[in-house]
Amino acid sequence: MRLLPVSAGLLGERRVTRAEAAEVVATVSWPGVNRGDRVANLALFAFAATAWAALGFLFVNHFPSEGPPAVLAGALLLGAALALTLAPLLWLAQFVRSKRIAYRGDWWRAARRAGLAGLVATLFVLMRGQGAFSVPLALFIVAMAVLVELTLSLRG
Repeated sequence: MRLLPVSAGLLGERRVTRAEAAEVVATVSWPGVNRGDRVANLALFAFAATAWAALGFLFVNHFPSEGPPAVLAGALLLGAALALTLAPLLWLAQFVRSKRIAYRGDWWRAARRAGLAGLVATLFVLMRGQGAFSVPLALFIVAMAVLVELTLSLRG
């Protein structure tokens, strides 16, 4: 539990002015997400909700048996929705893991990892829609995604 400093004016019966309240707020260091990161997180979550809604609309109104365009649209929407959902979650996980410090490059790393996950999901749906999905091929795609991430992570 964190205790906030209380000015002497708050303990008495007199009313506190806005300047005094602002002074109390300014003296407290609030460890948290800065405004730009907060806006980016909320925007990505909003885009993700839109992508999930579009995917739900596609699932309700189209069937995979309609042909390759329906499968392709579903695969792309699923990959985009997954990537847009994972990017802010991965950034927040790194932010919490690094003791609430946002380092340069954290957003790029989270976007890269989310993009790889979205790409893997898209490829899985496309392979399933074409009837070419197999366990060895799926393991190969996952191994290649892990290899790409390891290569890019260890580079810098």
